[in-house]
Amino acid sequence: MDESLALRALRDRPFELLAALERRNRAVTASPAQPVTSEWVGVALRLAGESFVVSRDETREVLGVPAQLARVPGAKPWVRGLANVHGALVPVTDLRQLFGAGVAPLGRTSRVLVANHRDVPAGLLVDEVLGFRRFQDSEFIAVAPPVALPCGAYLAGAFQRGTELWPVLSLRLLLDSPEFLHAAA
Repeated sequence: MDESLALRALRDRPFELLAALERRNRAVTASPAQPVTSEWVGVALRLAGESFVVSRDETREVLGVPAQLARVPGAKPWVRGLANVHGALVPVTDLRQLFGAGVAPLGRTSRVLVANHRDVPAGLLVDEVLGFRRFQDSEFIAVAPPVALPCGAYLAGAFQRGTELWPVLSLRLLLDSPEFLHAAA
């Protein structure tokens, strides 16, 4: 007899119904637990023709390119300017230019990734944000793959799903680096 029919037959006998539910609950909890897999979530982006993911925890928000950026006198050329983000001034860095791949052309897909860093406010100009990507921990590769863009010092492994390879660009490594912190020309 189907379990739900058996339980319905006990609706007029509450004690027996509770006992049957208890047995069912114990049987379910006694069964071997499913393996727990944890998930890594990142923001996928494109930069100079290459795809990367950035940890969601290292990203505060994604913005369109601000219409006005205040120029920063004496800053290196890769500092595009200051943007007013929710009332706070945030320096916007052209990642392409920082990595030596030329000035990023501003287009309709260009975005500014606002980093979630306690000490260093930063907006990072990228060519395109592709949305969230979710990976299982088992898809992680500790050794970062070679990429054409010279940013290997800021890569923290990669995720591989089938033939797709997603290098992890670590904003923490980037924002804590001396190269990034010394933005004066």
